Amino acid sequence: MRSDIEIAREARLRPIAEVAAGLGLTADELHLYGPYMAKVPLGVMDRLAERPDGKLILVTAMTPTKHGEGKTTTTIGLTQALARLGQRAVAAIREPSLGPCMGLKGGAAGGGYAQVLPMEEINLHFTGDLHAVTAAHNLLAAVVDNHLHQGSEPQIHPRKVLWKRVIDMNDRALRSILIGLEGGGANGVMREDGFEITAASEIMAIWGLASDLMDLKARMGRVLVGFDALGRPIQAADLGVQGAMAALMKNAMHPNLVQTIEGVPAFVHGGPFANIAHGCNTLAATRLALKLADVTVTEAGFGADLGAEKFLHIKCRTGGLAPSAVVLVVTRRAFRLHGLANVAKHVENLGLFGVPVVICLNRFLDDGEDELAEVLAACRDLGVPAEIADYREAGGAGGLELAERVLAAASSHPIGEAFTGSGAVSGGGSGLDSGAGSGAVTASGTSSGTCAGAGSSTDLGTGSKGGQARFTPLYDLDQPLEEKVEILARRLYGADGVDFSSEAQAQLKHIANLGFGDLPICVAKTPASLSDDPKRPGRPTGFRLHVKGAKVSAGAGFVVIYTGSIMTMPGLPKCPAAQGIDIDRHGTISGLF
Repeated sequence: MRSDIEIAREARLRPIAEVAAGLGLTADELHLYGPYMAKVPLGVMDRLAERPDGKLILVTAMTPTKHGEGKTTTTIGLTQALARLGQRAVAAIREPSLGPCMGLKGGAAGGGYAQVLPMEEINLHFTGDLHAVTAAHNLLAAVVDNHLHQGSEPQIHPRKVLWKRVIDMNDRALRSILIGLEGGGANGVMREDGFEITAASEIMAIWGLASDLMDLKARMGRVLVGFDALGRPIQAADLGVQGAMAALMKNAMHPNLVQTIEGVPAFVHGGPFANIAHGCNTLAATRLALKLADVTVTEAGFGADLGAEKFLHIKCRTGGLAPSAVVLVVTRRAFRLHGLANVAKHVENLGLFGVPVVICLNRFLDDGEDELAEVLAACRDLGVPAEIADYREAGGAGGLELAERVLAAASSHPIGEAFTGSGAVSGGGSGLDSGAGSGAVTASGTSSGTCAGAGSSTDLGTGSKGGQARFTPLYDLDQPLEEKVEILARRLYGADGVDFSSEAQAQLKHIANLGFGDLPICVAKTPASLSDDPKRPGRPTGFRLHVKGAKVSAGAGFVVIYTGSIMTMPGLPKCPAAQGIDIDRHGTISGLF
């Protein structure tokens, strides 16, 4: 099998201005980063405001194996297949992190003949977006410690600082550190601190959900950095630093336009974790793609119980989005591990949201034809369309039948069909007045014209309008946080109920008392199982979800629910991928995969 970088290097790229022109963008609407990459200023949305949105397709997966099932490759390949069918199609995916690239996972630009290019630049520094996130995050960390050192008001308690530092690299030695050592106080206040990887930063999540620069700044102002001695919350706006943080993110807010190996446009923008955050590309890039394309194909991290759920409950609620169809990626190896019951549960779960489902059986080189045929037949017996796709080896031509199925499913679901529920999140506000803008979580109402209605959370099935399914969230924002967890545990994971630790109960009560009880939840649990036990594959039954803790991401606008220990600073493996990456005197990079 030829490596991704070998295939990418042989591709003939189109000038990015030519790719942009195919979307109706002019040369002066591009900020060029060389001949093959560009940023599209968000101001373009003003010109496109009256243009109707295209259809939105979400790619998710069954419960994965540790190797991953190829969601990004499927997203890119499906976009190419739709373009071959005459659709103006755009892919919208996340940016890679240097940590996994240099560690174990490798690059994240797709694979084979379903890649986004130029893959070396995208996998390495790209347009500097992740460095901007790192700088904005660490600026706040530096200001917090300076605030402590200067004894400024409001006084943050040194042992109640919540804000850590970040770096875009796997480095286990930085997980727990001591700062302010020696110097007789000249080096600041001595206290415990630590680093997380940039993808785990709340600034990353904020960037992913911000609609524009002013929304970004307001969200940054709402970041909870710690508490004073009396337990009163202190936010970034109390330190007056949100403007400088947003200034560092000015260029990063503009979506990055590149192309697939077949010259199809792709927005690669944002990269939040899929456990403690929502695991999607930026809302800004998705909205821009919807204005420019007939069909936008995007993805969400992990399996449908995590990525798709957060995409639908957090990103769609925040941005007023409504997908027209969902593609569920299934592989032979994941099917062998988890079985048909697992696929059936994910199909059932997605059906609860009222969105049509199409199964993509993603072919790998070592898949046997007879076993693939058996898996395909089993999937079709679930009553949803299913097709085999081989996008890695054949590009867009490897899954034209799947693309046709997706178009047919999407045509049955109206563009922008509203979801029901108690409203939408439009900024992650709270009852706290931090000077960063008013609380913007609406108990009834909408975040944009594409989301409306006020249904009941007790009706967990699909609604209808004119005989067609409606995109319906499973809980209302005004329900207590514990009830939201209970709904996901029972309805999506198949649990018999939820057990909250005493610490989790206290934390959830505190979060609600601070005014954040109306936010959506972001459950952090293992991606290896529908349960919270990674050793229970398939479709587990007879289990309870164990909630160990909770944390509010006030700027991003959600509450993280912890069901286990979550690693926010990965370590490098014994033989990191970085040891196999090299560059010659001509600047040719090798070893990326």
